[in-house]
Amino acid sequence: MAPEYAMEGLFSEKSDVFSYGVLLLEIVSGKKNSSFYNNDESQSLLGYAWNLWNEDILHL
Repeated sequence: MAPEYAMEGLFSEKSDVFSYGVLLLEIVSGKKNSSFYNNDESQSLLGYAWNLWNEDILHL
């Protein structure tokens, strides 16, 4: 779910792009966004990928 939709109830084309990106991340990683856990820490798949990107571990 796009952050602006979850926080403000606003839906736009950007929400579709966000959802598509999350879907691609699920396909590439083989993990579900809604049931992803990292080392006993509840974290979304998107948050985990973002942390890897910031730590320069994830390269595209």
